[in-house]
Amino acid sequence: MSVIGTQKITQVALIVSDIGKTKQKLAQFFGIEAPPTSDGGDFAVTQTQYMGQPAPKAQCQMAFFNVGDGVQLELIQPNEEPSVWRDFLNEKGEGIHHIAFGVKGMDDQIKACEGFGMKLVQKGNYGSGNGCYSYLEAGDGLPLLVELLESF
Repeated sequence: MSVIGTQKITQVALIVSDIGKTKQKLAQFFGIEAPPTSDGGDFAVTQTQYMGQPAPKAQCQMAFFNVGDGVQLELIQPNEEPSVWRDFLNEKGEGIHHIAFGVKGMDDQIKACEGFGMKLVQKGNYGSGNGCYSYLEAGDGLPLLVELLESF
């Protein structure tokens, strides 16, 4: 059994510096219309925490492509405020940021990941308020970020 109870990837996310340009190019590649762009939502709803501290100014623009059975390709363009998204763009440039898994019982899943040696670096609620997310650094031996998604 996996650490989080699933092996099904629901999302792969890219950090980009120009979401409009990137989503148009991907739409051409896929032969579809570009999806709408949305922001991350209001802090009153998202309650974003970065490195264990409230991050009311951490924000991003997002666009989502449905690319398979229950799989999304997410584009994220961060603002200039400290966040896991901004850190990635500053340190690595554009590229694959995380893989995401749908889970149930977020707090228990975070504890399971921490028991596996992972570190929680950012969490919050969806901008719509109908779910929550957590980003965890995978740690030694797994050079990636994992996002846990729980829809209510």
